[in-house]
Amino acid sequence: MLLRNRAVFARGLRVCSTRLMKGPAVVAARPISDMSEFRKVFSNAKHIAIITGAGVSAESGVPTFRGENEKWRKWLSQDLATPEAFSRTPSRVWEFYHYRREMALNKKPSAAHLAIAECEARLSKQGRSVVVITQSIDDLHRQAGSKHVLKVHGNLMETRCVSCGHVSVNRRSPICAALKDKGSPDPDVADAQIPVDKLPRCGESDCRGLLRPNVVFFGETLDSHILTKVEKEMETCDLCLVVGTSSIVYPAAMFGPQIASRGVPVAEFNMNITPKSEYFTYHFQGPCGTTLPPALAPHESEAL
Repeated sequence: MLLRNRAVFARGLRVCSTRLMKGPAVVAARPISDMSEFRKVFSNAKHIAIITGAGVSAESGVPTFRGENEKWRKWLSQDLATPEAFSRTPSRVWEFYHYRREMALNKKPSAAHLAIAECEARLSKQGRSVVVITQSIDDLHRQAGSKHVLKVHGNLMETRCVSCGHVSVNRRSPICAALKDKGSPDPDVADAQIPVDKLPRCGESDCRGLLRPNVVFFGETLDSHILTKVEKEMETCDLCLVVGTSSIVYPAAMFGPQIASRGVPVAEFNMNITPKSEYFTYHFQGPCGTTLPPALAPHESEAL
């Protein structure tokens, strides 16, 4: 099995690394940037896996954990998105995620989101399939109309009770009264220090436990049920697109290279070369909203 053959997948831990980890045993070569050649491969593909990252949502205006958004106030985002940080300072972590929730709730799907959803709907009528395997925790793929979405890092619009474990969809704005107008990323803004009993609480009968965002914090284990589904898609797809991901957060960073190790064509769409570009057949550089729509548009061979 592709995922379970590697320890990083077996553990399923979400970790971030700027070091290039050893990839699968494939012969690395410079990827091709020939769209017409990619389009021929696309026209013959029956089962397409599209792996997306924060770069797709960044074009909708959703901030990433990278670059100018690497810090929230004076803390690194990666240091706030941990179980230890939530245990120590739940108010601060909830402010951080409230800021991200409010930002995402006010954004619209990008051209890339829409192109993926349109492609899935169109190809399904031809007996072909498209699955989205996303690292993004926003809801923009669903808003765009994608139906088959596997969210490996969880969903920002869901909450999970730390006491009873109940998970529910939650798009309230604000999520609780105490967080109204809180969460500013300005480094001069002091922590709200909201009492824990005023933070989002479980609505299940006789529980009232503290809620947390239903996302995978760094250092936590990915959902085994989601990983099993991802593994199945990786084993059956005959074309893979890696779109808008920096390829440094594991285990998702290895999904594309693992598919490439089967000899399956993999096309990367990104603003820059990534640590995994050398393993892929194609690389298309530029904004995903510009490069992806023509790649997924109806091919001349498709029955109208």
